[in-house]
Amino acid sequence: MNNYELSIITLNFVILLTSYLAIYPKIAGVELNKVAFFDLFASGLALLIVGIKYGGTGQEFTLAFMQLNIQINWFWFTFISYGLLEIPIALWYFRTLLFKKK
Repeated sequence: MNNYELSIITLNFVILLTSYLAIYPKIAGVELNKVAFFDLFASGLALLIVGIKYGGTGQEFTLAFMQLNIQINWFWFTFISYGLLEIPIALWYFRTLLFKKK
């Protein structure tokens, strides 16, 4: 993994942690529709920042999956890595808030 991939993963991680720890609990709570709506803006922010940096450069990123090294562009790398990072954080968020609610 080069610094390019690591910088995108770090950006995604920071956006996700900020969203799920600071923003979503205050404005969305446990309502899945609200979280999904505001997550569109969070993921859009990640795509916008990475697009400004790498859009039009032709930079390829390596997506390592089950010993396959797939070369993809900035959009798909950001989109896929954001989704893969979001799954465990979202599961933790909803489990935590649903158990607090009871």
